[in-house]
Amino acid sequence: MVAPRQSTPRSILITGASNGIGAALAKRYAAMGITLHLGGRDPARLAAVAAVCREQGADVVTCQQDVTDRAAMADWIAQADATRPLDLVIANAGTAGGPLGEPAAVPTARRIFAVNVDGVLNTIEPALPPMLARGRGQIALMASLAAFRGLPTGPAYCASKAALRSYGEGLRPRLAERNIGLSVICPGFVRTAMTAGNRFPMPLTLTPDQAARIIQAGLAKGRSRIAFPWPLYLLIRLAAALPPAWIDGRLARLPRKE
Repeated sequence: MVAPRQSTPRSILITGASNGIGAALAKRYAAMGITLHLGGRDPARLAAVAAVCREQGADVVTCQQDVTDRAAMADWIAQADATRPLDLVIANAGTAGGPLGEPAAVPTARRIFAVNVDGVLNTIEPALPPMLARGRGQIALMASLAAFRGLPTGPAYCASKAALRSYGEGLRPRLAERNIGLSVICPGFVRTAMTAGNRFPMPLTLTPDQAARIIQAGLAKGRSRIAFPWPLYLLIRLAAALPPAWIDGRLARLPRKE
């Protein structure tokens, strides 16, 4: 099924916009005539991103929020859509570890799922009804190349992103019938605070702005899957296709995240 063609978004909501890819996307979309609704947990960083976007001519509304708070997210998104009907919602907020950075503890895994999965559902659930009523709109889910194969460097992270990828791919054809586009974004390594603690090799690492440029171009084309960089994408698909008995031992030797 071909994704529905999307017009240029004028009203955009981005979660996790206080740093990393979210901040870079906000700055790339910021321009005269654009309304940005930016959410994040760090008010100082969020204000700094908003200031840059306003300098570029955008109208910016910020909200300090926790994507795991379902009621607060619903209120924020309803207010954003009432201000100016949302054309594009980018569910970007995510985490790779818990507050203490435990690599395998169950509380950490639960926190990762709460942010990466529940947080995305809390973002798109209130955004979809008004889009469906209007018969237009676009949703972007931030998954990862890690969604294609469970890795011992971050099993809960990989699983949470795999859930997003499968959910988005399953939901996409149903939304396309109603002229709503859905793109699943699968970046490789991006130089952010989330990857700063990685002690394993990170080939083809991109800057947040490089990643945002690729994502923005893919969303403009209505691509169903935006996976990059392509050499790493091919490598992870190969790893996923290899027999577990052969690949598990090799992956187990990778250093863990700090």
